[in-house]
Amino acid sequence: MKLIHKQRSTLLPKNPIHLLEEALEIWMQWRRQKLPLYLFLGISINLFIAPLVYAATDGGLSRPQSWALGLLGLGTIAISIYLFFVMFVPEKF
Repeated sequence: MKLIHKQRSTLLPKNPIHLLEEALEIWMQWRRQKLPLYLFLGISINLFIAPLVYAATDGGLSRPQSWALGLLGLGTIAISIYLFFVMFVPEKF
């Protein structure tokens, strides 16, 4: 019991200022690195798309194949939107 208590106390910061500094550091890293956020959002959206694809095929595809088709569809839509903006608003890029 004492061992568990020691492990918990070392993981939690004792100073609330330190906790705030860590939260700000995580926030600043999130603002600089967009790719992890985009990957997380894509996978989260695929949680809704993959069951729809699986249901639409009446079991003709396995679950991993449904996930792959959902991600492929999301990637295709994302590239289409990007190319649309590059074609019609090239001065931004």
